Amino acid sequence: MTSLVDVRPVVQGLQLPRVENIPPYVTSSGDEAVELAAMAGLDLDPWQQHVLRNSLGERADGKWAAFEVGLVVSRQNGKGSILEARELAGLFLLGERLIVHSAHRFDTSLEAFQRLLNLIEAAPELSRRVKRVSRSHGEEGIELDNGQRIRFRTRTAGGGRGFTADCIILDEAMVIPDAMLRALLPTLSARANPQIWYTGSAVDQENDEHGVVLSRIRERGMSGDDKSLAYFEWSAETPLEKLSPAVANDPILWAQANPAMGYRISSEYISNEYASMYGDRGFWIERLGVGDWPKTAPGGVRMISTDDWDACLDVSSVPNDPVCFAFDITPDRSAACIAVAGHREDGLPHIEVVEHRRGTRWIGERLEELKTKHRIKTIYCDAYGPAGSMLPELERRRIDVTTLNAKEVAQACGIFYDSIADSHTLRHLGTPELNSAVAGAITRPLGDAWAWSRKSSSVDISPLVATTVALWGLKNTKTSSPRIVSLI
Repeated sequence: MTSLVDVRPVVQGLQLPRVENIPPYVTSSGDEAVELAAMAGLDLDPWQQHVLRNSLGERADGKWAAFEVGLVVSRQNGKGSILEARELAGLFLLGERLIVHSAHRFDTSLEAFQRLLNLIEAAPELSRRVKRVSRSHGEEGIELDNGQRIRFRTRTAGGGRGFTADCIILDEAMVIPDAMLRALLPTLSARANPQIWYTGSAVDQENDEHGVVLSRIRERGMSGDDKSLAYFEWSAETPLEKLSPAVANDPILWAQANPAMGYRISSEYISNEYASMYGDRGFWIERLGVGDWPKTAPGGVRMISTDDWDACLDVSSVPNDPVCFAFDITPDRSAACIAVAGHREDGLPHIEVVEHRRGTRWIGERLEELKTKHRIKTIYCDAYGPAGSMLPELERRRIDVTTLNAKEVAQACGIFYDSIADSHTLRHLGTPELNSAVAGAITRPLGDAWAWSRKSSSVDISPLVATTVALWGLKNTKTSSPRIVSLI
């Protein structure tokens, strides 16, 4: 193997990130932040200092050059120390009134709280400024005598509402639900100079269903021209599809992905880790930083192209009775959709959004109305999706629903895709809500196949899921004598 000394990309002892985007700035509070951390007993490695200095760059008007900061680096390299230094600076240098540190798991949040508290308590210059320490479960935090605070929270969809934070730290950023981000971002709007950090390791879309938020940050960072984002990524250059056990056993790749190699991680440790995880994609993602990044929308590659979707458009299309209905609900239950699928006179399948509204209470009543107006083959839903929670109510209303299992959901997505992209044998009306869902939908692995990802897509895809399920029902039920119907 090649000697690590020969291959580590260094400039004056600093291992540079493979991907970097730094907005231009005039001055930086980074040097003072590094000195403050050292005074508290936290000596940062050169690469950690590099991130801190370039993240705290200031424009001529004194505001942060980077409103957002993204850091992607393999585990155990010391990104937590960067966050501790940033939080110390926010409390004791920058005068930030409130810092919110958010993590996906409670134990991670608690560990971050305890480490910062240990640093403060070990430094008399800092500890004498502490007014109160809260150790209550879910309320962990530190308050200074001038009212400045830092709170440590476990991530929830609503976590952060009601706070007006100057700085938000989103650790374990490979797991950030869009709903949680929507709850947190408005808390920054009332502050004069806010900043938000996203830190984590590479996303593996097979396991990280909420990885799209970090993927968007990464795409913006890789573009190289985002003037409001500071982005740093250490990762191996070899893409995931080209990795193998033999290729992964290379200290060049180890060094590219681990800036702490030689400081706090030894090549011997990584070699032992490689031997234990031989051939495991976990080693490639967790240690080499080579993610299996999901597509994002907009900006990602559409699963169904515009040309294929438009080729199936027919604004005059009308289905015949009997028809199949399906319903779906968004993960946060903010909206729901009922869709229909039926055959036209020429035999081609027709899909249509019947109702798309906020909330879920209306579903049962609307399905009852549709039952009186149409000859219905069956009503369908994905039993394991959010729509499954409606089954008890529909049963009380004596509305029979046929549910799909995971295998059938994957089949439904395949049928929908093939009917559009492969054969153009499907017809739709081009309604805005379905157009938007098709354009913004991304997929998630489901066994050896795939399905639409409600949680990871950047738009409401309930119209797409409902029409997909309805089409599956149409393809899997017997046809009886047709009758032209109106869904109005």
